[in-house]
Amino acid sequence: MYVPKESQPKQGGGAAKARDGEKGGKRKIVAQNKKARHDYAIIDTFEAGLVLMGTEVKSLREGRTSLTDGFVQIDRGEAWLHNAHIPEYHQGSWTNHSARRKRKLLLHREEIDKLESKSQETGHTIVPLAIYFKDGRAKAEIALARGKKEYDKRQTLREKQDRREADRAIAAAKRKQRGA
Repeated sequence: MYVPKESQPKQGGGAAKARDGEKGGKRKIVAQNKKARHDYAIIDTFEAGLVLMGTEVKSLREGRTSLTDGFVQIDRGEAWLHNAHIPEYHQGSWTNHSARRKRKLLLHREEIDKLESKSQETGHTIVPLAIYFKDGRAKAEIALARGKKEYDKRQTLREKQDRREADRAIAAAKRKQRGA
């Protein structure tokens, strides 16, 4: 018996979703740079691929990395991630990598040009926000950012604390309504 193709169930799971035009995939976050979100006002974010050695990927999968001192620099039309600490793979041999070497970021030409022109402006920089795995590939979330002044940081903390207190008050009122 003939069954039209439209009525047949789709196969392939996640790959079928990606082919159907849905972007995304599951993100497994390895490291986040919370200090960057505190010290900088984020203007725009970008997702970049990372060019890594095999031992770096294995070390990332163990979840031992730090982005606190990291920054991105555009050099001759290429984006490079500097000072991101990916420790040596403990089971690696002579093929192990250097922990703080610079790593190439994979971005589209338009994105690199935009980042380069904006980062030339006074007070702007490019910082890494996170490293994660998406569909088995290592990615870095980088941001074009502007440095915050000390009073801006205090204001942000105050707003965050006020939001937290308001959420607690709302939750307490809801609990009280349910209990009554």
